[in-house]
Amino acid sequence: MECTICKSGKMKSGEVTVTLQRNNSIIVIKDVPTSVCENCGEYTLTEIGTKKIMATADRAVANNAEVE
Repeated sequence: MECTICKSGKMKSGEVTVTLQRNNSIIVIKDVPTSVCENCGEYTLTEIGTKKIMATADRAVANNAEVE
């Protein structure tokens, strides 16, 4: 599949780190499986992947997760 951003790279399976902000919390989720452009690094999440990330973020905020 061709990248929708740079129009010249091919999308390949890979993993990315996703950073989200919820109110005053910043959530970093590592090793998220996705398709990544080999040229520009843009990534595309699936609907299932997005739901999992959002659920993980909701749990982290609800549990007041902190890393020091």
